[in-house]
Amino acid sequence: MKFALFDESGKLQTCLIEGVHQIPASAINIDEGLFFRITQETDGIWRLVDGEVVKDRLAEAVPDYAQMVALERYKREATGVNVDGLQIETTRDSQALIASTGLSAVLDPEYRCNFKTVGGFVEIGAAQIITIAKAVRAHVQACFDRELTLLRAIEAGEYHDEMLSQGWPDSTPPDPAELQ
Repeated sequence: MKFALFDESGKLQTCLIEGVHQIPASAINIDEGLFFRITQETDGIWRLVDGEVVKDRLAEAVPDYAQMVALERYKREATGVNVDGLQIETTRDSQALIASTGLSAVLDPEYRCNFKTVGGFVEIGAAQIITIAKAVRAHVQACFDRELTLLRAIEAGEYHDEMLSQGWPDSTPPDPAELQ
């Protein structure tokens, strides 16, 4: 004979087999078919409700769309930009270094430095540093703007999975007029 044991809230604790397990008085006798279902079907929670064994379906996991969008933005943010033929990193560390270099260029129009691009070091002056800083900032801001657009679509119930891969800025050179 087969038995099922439920806790005080009615949730299944375990199944037992007479002759193999000690059967507590609170265990209920179940037939072979139900025993098989209970031990094989993992898509729900078995409960005892008003003396009847029933299976409550598991709640469907809802993706955390806002977190998915934030992770995609973070990834896209670090894809880099091409400025005047120079491939510039846009990781968080690179953004900070570029911002501080940009401040030096603003404070001293004659400032020059050896600047490391993806392709190696180049010597650049204040004007080019400011152009790079503006391009990096525009790229990063465009990523945050896309994230906000997607979050608003989620809130409005208009979000679709394919939107996650669309509308992000690419790393093509920005229009110099947009950086003025």
